[in-house]
Amino acid sequence: MDFVVATDLEEALDALGRGALPLAGGTDLMVGVNAGQRPDNVVALRRVRELRQRNGQRIGAGVTWRVIEDEGPRALAQAARTVGSPQIRNAGTLGGNVGTASPAGDGLPFLAAVDAEIELTSREGVRTLRWDEFFTGVKETARRTDELITAVVLPAALPGRQEFAKIGVRNAMVIATVACVVTRADDGTTTVALGSVAPTPIRIPEAEELAKTLSDPGSAALDEFQHLVAAGVRPITDHRSTEEYRRHGAGVLARRLLTRCLREGAA
Repeated sequence: MDFVVATDLEEALDALGRGALPLAGGTDLMVGVNAGQRPDNVVALRRVRELRQRNGQRIGAGVTWRVIEDEGPRALAQAARTVGSPQIRNAGTLGGNVGTASPAGDGLPFLAAVDAEIELTSREGVRTLRWDEFFTGVKETARRTDELITAVVLPAALPGRQEFAKIGVRNAMVIATVACVVTRADDGTTTVALGSVAPTPIRIPEAEELAKTLSDPGSAALDEFQHLVAAGVRPITDHRSTEEYRRHGAGVLARRLLTRCLREGAA
């Protein structure tokens, strides 16, 4: 194995140009290595200072979950606290979560909920793709092999109310069966984003339109919202859950999070 430890962005891009696989925290890559999927070329990124910086709404790809759980926006910080163990959170990065593009990536529903952009850097320059342009399938993205994920860029203004929750087979150190983020702006604009229920993170526009009209909903309105979310997901049955349970769980989670957002607005 050819292993390069990059100390700046230039070195990292040079290695990528030679076909190296980027390695940040290694919390996903090493699972594959342990399963026998050993890459030929690797470039380690932990010493690349530019990737660990956060400036305003730009979060460097090398920022760890440990930092995000203390400093990130509310729902992203909530998601960070559910990522693995403290050891994993100290090593794992937001950029790694984005690059792996697992349907169960804990940070991805937040990016979808706020319409975040992914910053990609190569020798040709920098480009940004909106989340729904970047994620193209199960563990598939629009990143070219010569490009490095350098940051996640959030909108200038984030919704004042935002909540994250996920369902798993246990309470800690678990891959999500369903993950959900609901946000609510002061004008009532609501977003509903989910993970683990489709090949990529998804939004539920029909539920968002209904939620925008609600300020103090009764059971019937919340039932309809829950139904729209459950109908809008595209889950599968696998070793973690059935399609039916994921669909039901998506509706229940979204309903709970919307209720929390509305309660915060009334406080």
